[in-house]
Amino acid sequence: MSTLTILAGGALALFAVGLYGLLITRNMIKVVVALQILVKAALLALVVAGKASDQINLGQSLAMTVIVADTVVAVIGLALAVQVKRVLGTMDLTELSKLRG
Repeated sequence: MSTLTILAGGALALFAVGLYGLLITRNMIKVVVALQILVKAALLALVVAGKASDQINLGQSLAMTVIVADTVVAVIGLALAVQVKRVLGTMDLTELSKLRG
């Protein structure tokens, strides 16, 4: 097996773990962590695709752009989780329907 095949399999495995985490959990913090795992799978796939097409610099620069956007999403998601915990006293996603105003 080539290195690219192993890395692509790793990206697919990370994607599967992240998707499983999103489907199973109801805790807001765990949802943010599962989203982070999904993004890391996409980053690995970008770099592997860049390496496969002999444009590794493009893959790495796209990965850096995704890292910046992903950091903003993670910070906003965690801030939202803290505010929901403060208002409702729980981090369960099913309790968000009580926030009607």
